[in-house]
Amino acid sequence: MPETFAPDSVGLVETQYLTVKNSLQLDCGRSLADFTLAYETYGELNADKSNALLICHALSGDQHVAGYNSVDDRKPGWWDNCIGPGKPFDTSRFFIVCPNNLGGCKGSSGPNTINPETGKPYGPDFPLLTVHDWVISQGYLADELGIQQWAAVIGGSLGGMQVMQWAIDYPDRLRHALVIAATPKLTAQNIAFNEVARQAIFSDPDFHAGRFYEHNTIPRQGLMLARMLGHITYLSDDAMREKFGRDLREGKLNFGFDVEFQVESYLRYQGKSFVDRFDANTYLLMTKVLDYFDPALQFNNNLPRAFDDTNANFLVISFTGDWRFTPARSREIVRALVVADKKVSYAEIDAELGHDAFLTPIPEYHGVLNAYMDNIE
Repeated sequence: MPETFAPDSVGLVETQYLTVKNSLQLDCGRSLADFTLAYETYGELNADKSNALLICHALSGDQHVAGYNSVDDRKPGWWDNCIGPGKPFDTSRFFIVCPNNLGGCKGSSGPNTINPETGKPYGPDFPLLTVHDWVISQGYLADELGIQQWAAVIGGSLGGMQVMQWAIDYPDRLRHALVIAATPKLTAQNIAFNEVARQAIFSDPDFHAGRFYEHNTIPRQGLMLARMLGHITYLSDDAMREKFGRDLREGKLNFGFDVEFQVESYLRYQGKSFVDRFDANTYLLMTKVLDYFDPALQFNNNLPRAFDDTNANFLVISFTGDWRFTPARSREIVRALVVADKKVSYAEIDAELGHDAFLTPIPEYHGVLNAYMDNIE
């Protein structure tokens, strides 16, 4: 981290915690007697509390979306290029809130937190969740902060699914909905990727049926393989070709099964570093949340009908190189909104970076965000 913060950085930020004592009824039929959400905030809430933005994170994200938690941090939050003074989500105008989703592993109630009934980590006993459950829990956070209506709810990938669910569940509690690199439901291929990732974790002998905390171990190999598989799907073929090609790590073939190609080294690094910052049970839970998301299901598989009662204005953004959630899936959302007679803007960004493009500071992308946010009052 630089010795001084850049003028457009939010600087040092601190994680806060909200514990809700009300019982939360979940879609799976179970309930949580109480739960905690970890969250961070940036900027200042105005007098009438009308300038608040909610940022919803994706599968491996968390509440630390911008700035630094410590002067020793090497990197800022995961969407720092979008949040700060003068950035698309401008903290000189907006009060920004980002929670760690229920079931996460960065301070919110989840598999790695203590089950009050047993005094041990929940592990596999933590209930399976849905995007609807997340939105309800986030509603409690909005209430605690005194925010009756978000100026906008914003998210990419799994975060974009939460944005759609917010617009459906709480139509009067948001004025704008920014759905980025998302899909109205997973394809069979995407569910298949998630299942292979889960099986990699299940097959690790250190997983211990999800009770690895009690064995003082981590299913490193399984979680690493799951992340490696996921990371391949987040990058496009063009992006991987441009970044790695067929470059050899040592400049020659060694005729063995250790790392020879640069792309192999990169994937192993990504997998190993992920193990040190994420929880295997949370990964399993998050992939299931992805699989379950299908808002049209409650409306006889009619997506326009799911949006009928929404009041928000929508911005939908896709990326040409995203083969995990293709532009066709974003256009499906747009068509449904048009049929439902809702206000929607759509931008398809020419970017061959893959699904992770939504996290990068592409000028055209930031230009679209800036133009849209400039018109939010």
